[in-house]
Amino acid sequence: MENNLFKWKHFESHLIMLCVRWYLKYPLSFRQLSEMMAERGLSVHHTTIMRWVQQYSPILNRKIQKHLNPTNDSWRVDETYIKIKGKWCYLYRAVDSRGDTIEFWISEKRDKKSTKYFFKKALKASHNMMPRVITTDKYYTYEVLIDELKYGSILSCKTQHRQVKYLNNIVEQDHRFIKRKVKPMLGFKSFKTACSTIAGIETMHMLHKNQAGVMTPIEEMEFIHRVMNIG
Repeated sequence: MENNLFKWKHFESHLIMLCVRWYLKYPLSFRQLSEMMAERGLSVHHTTIMRWVQQYSPILNRKIQKHLNPTNDSWRVDETYIKIKGKWCYLYRAVDSRGDTIEFWISEKRDKKSTKYFFKKALKASHNMMPRVITTDKYYTYEVLIDELKYGSILSCKTQHRQVKYLNNIVEQDHRFIKRKVKPMLGFKSFKTACSTIAGIETMHMLHKNQAGVMTPIEEMEFIHRVMNIG
């Protein structure tokens, strides 16, 4: 039985989530998805699909959190860039030594305040362990902030900080999936839109990396239907 998430929608919930999943998972535009639906005899305007993605991406991200397998205690932290309203912004990302996603966060600035918020968000997530070691680049803010978080007992005093560039290759490689999906979008029109869409893209990337268990494409679809209460 459907829940209130899909109440009053003109299309069935499974069709809505099909468009949302495909947009977040594959390098498709809203117009391309609209054309694909037209081939199935369904008239769905591309702006309608856009609204679905913005509405349901954060919900999907929130609902799968409790299903994620635990990450390990070796963190690799880095940032990449995304364009919002014609301006380059920062996408903070962290993965563990296996490449599993720990956390992500978008910020207009690369500064101590933004970095601190990102670390607190990562430490708060239920699927993450207290890091034994954190590997970053040589951006000076990381060193200062990690010491500050230890002093405030937010990080364990035993957490080691490494600034070794080649060890961060794993997170830099992981950026490529996100960049490959974001690049065709030619930037986001608003910060809110960027946050919503990236949340969905990162969520589908976690599922692709089997962070909620090994699943076939059909099993992945069924899993998403369960967490979104689609009958």
